[in-house]
Amino acid sequence: SLQCSERSFRSERSGGSLSPCSHATNTGPKGDTLPWNLSRHERRKRKSQDSVLDPAERAVVRVADERDRVQKKTFTKWVNKHLIKVRKHITDLYEDLRDGHNLISLLEVLSGVQLPREKGRMRFHRLQNVQIALDFLKQRQVKLVNIRNDDITDGNPKLTLGLIWTIILHFQISEIYVSGESGDLTAKEKLLLWTQQATEGYPGLRCSNFSSSWSNGRMFNALLHRYRPDLIDMEVVARQSNRENLEQAFEIAESLGVTRLLDAEDVDVPSPDEKSVITYVSSIYDAFPKIPEGGEGITPHEVDQRWAEYQSRFSSLLQWTRQHTALMANKSFPQNPVELKALYNEYIHFKETEIPAKEMEKGHIEHLYKLLEVWLEFGRFKLPQGLHPNDLEEEWGKLILEMLEREKALRPAVERLELLLQMANKFQNMAVDCEEKLTLARNTLQADMSHLENGEPARCEQELGAYLQDCEALVRQLQVDLQVLRDEKYYQVEQLAFRVTRLQEELVSLRLQCSSVYRKGHFSSGGLLGEQTTQKISAGGLATLGAQTVLGAVGAVASLLRRPMSRSDLVAMSSSEDEGSLRFIYELLGWVEETQELLERAEWGSDLPSVEQHLQEHHTIHTAQGSVQMSCISEHSSH
Repeated sequence: SLQCSERSFRSERSGGSLSPCSHATNTGPKGDTLPWNLSRHERRKRKSQDSVLDPAERAVVRVADERDRVQKKTFTKWVNKHLIKVRKHITDLYEDLRDGHNLISLLEVLSGVQLPREKGRMRFHRLQNVQIALDFLKQRQVKLVNIRNDDITDGNPKLTLGLIWTIILHFQISEIYVSGESGDLTAKEKLLLWTQQATEGYPGLRCSNFSSSWSNGRMFNALLHRYRPDLIDMEVVARQSNRENLEQAFEIAESLGVTRLLDAEDVDVPSPDEKSVITYVSSIYDAFPKIPEGGEGITPHEVDQRWAEYQSRFSSLLQWTRQHTALMANKSFPQNPVELKALYNEYIHFKETEIPAKEMEKGHIEHLYKLLEVWLEFGRFKLPQGLHPNDLEEEWGKLILEMLEREKALRPAVERLELLLQMANKFQNMAVDCEEKLTLARNTLQADMSHLENGEPARCEQELGAYLQDCEALVRQLQVDLQVLRDEKYYQVEQLAFRVTRLQEELVSLRLQCSSVYRKGHFSSGGLLGEQTTQKISAGGLATLGAQTVLGAVGAVASLLRRPMSRSDLVAMSSSEDEGSLRFIYELLGWVEETQELLERAEWGSDLPSVEQHLQEHHTIHTAQGSVQMSCISEHSSH
């Protein structure tokens, strides 16, 4: 007994456990149930036990031992998968968890919670560290059945495996979410349902458990093929051996980020260990894309369809955006106010109706990309160049800029056209006013002509002159407005110019009729040229008028006869060529009336010398009239 105590103390000092004396002499890993891992004493004890077991019982023991061996290997790999994140590693699951440090580190990695720990190496410190880990699990509502701190510190195989399995269930398998599941399913049932959904539709495959359904490797390959059909050919899988299928599945899964927890030889048996298979399949679930609980996602069955939908919608909206960007870049607008107004209304409709609808479509595409992004990162498909939402956003930004530039150019064009329309309406109203006055003047002239035919004197000569003077003022204003509209390239300027020309012609025609009816020259003083023309003519001075006298001062009549102003001079004094031409016509009409009045006032003479003098003056007038006529012909031919 004393020798046993000393050995136990030395074991404690060297980092061993304070286990019973019989265990202190073990050379192999503490608690391992495999014969080759037991001490000689334990092997003899096992052999004596086996001698009293019948073959069936010995077979059960061998199966249990094999199961424990596979679980130990699988769980060790699973623990290392997480401990590597804190740069730790274990080689023996039973031994390396005894001091509690690795166990606490494992829980810290899984939970993200920093836990306290004892730094001593005494058994008390080890028990305390294991107890910290067990208490933390209890706080998280993890049910621990008959697992005490000394069981782990002493390296009890069964309870150590049970503890790790409990941790796997809580931190990995219990997090599984399957759409359409009922709330009362266990974690194992959820994982089985997920596997069944993922492998649905593969001929000859039906996942009914986590043991025999996986032994030939086809279930693993089908599960991987559902998520990455580009990596596995299921026809080849159907021809391969179990070991080949398992090796292929484990290698491909490892390339996809799934730690290789199983070995092919451990699964290529009639009934692989269920817990090991569950641990590995749950690792596949953890590493593969999934639909978050209460969230939105894409199942592996829908990936191809949703990816095709994304490409179709993206390409359609991208093409639409580019087409309308080019359309918005066109700043050539029609001059027709109806067409321009329609173009502006079309732009407003595009801005307020089409753009919001397409923006919603763009948002849907971006949302669809976010759902597909996890599959893109998983490698299910590759994103072609130019098919990222950022590329669409860049083209969309160009469209918005072109829209702003178009509106910036289109709005002033519409406002300018509205001003031109207002000017054109004013022009039309003035033209109507002029037409009405011409109608009044024509009616007035008809009335005076009736009076003259009946032998009555003319009564409305002054009134008619006022009408014609108003018409002349309106025509001049129309010409000014017409020139503005022409300079602004108003689209109907030619129709308006034709209307002004017609009014001018009507005014000249009426003026000629007045000249033939009235012989007293009432239309030359007030005149159709108006006061402005008279002032412009007077501005040239009396010297100019004197220079235009036909024969200087040859007789009283001849001295008053002037030469009419040329058309070029009148055009130079006018705001437009049409106005100058109209004034030239009025100048000629005035000259005719002046000459006619001079002739009517001339005397016949009372004797032969006076008669000859009057004849000479008449000849002078006749010569002047011929000169004016030739000048008019020359002006006409030159223009």
